[in-house]
Amino acid sequence: MEKIRTIVAYKDYFEEFLVKQPVKVQNKIYKIFEIIEYQQHIPIKYIEHIKGTEGLYETKFSLGSNTWRVFCFFDEGRLVILLNGFQKKTQKTPQMEISIALKLKEEYFEEKKKG
Repeated sequence: MEKIRTIVAYKDYFEEFLVKQPVKVQNKIYKIFEIIEYQQHIPIKYIEHIKGTEGLYETKFSLGSNTWRVFCFFDEGRLVILLNGFQKKTQKTPQMEISIALKLKEEYFEEKKKG
């Protein structure tokens, strides 16, 4: 099976989130990343565009009654850049978390422009 997308973490925000999670959660995250990397059409239950944003997405996963989100965006069509993650405790994704992700996305493209 050939990879369709490559997943890359921007700086170490995602890594900092990941290491704080239990092993079961880490394994679930890796399984979802595998789906994102290898499947042409990613089911909406795994990745969804965040309404009201330009190109910001969240990967979603649950374990038991807990839910986690990891923000990401596409670059050059095939690259998924992972940003901050958090454990979701409310129905709506907190605006503060979205703001952080948007700031990181902007920072990423600024740095890319500078070369």
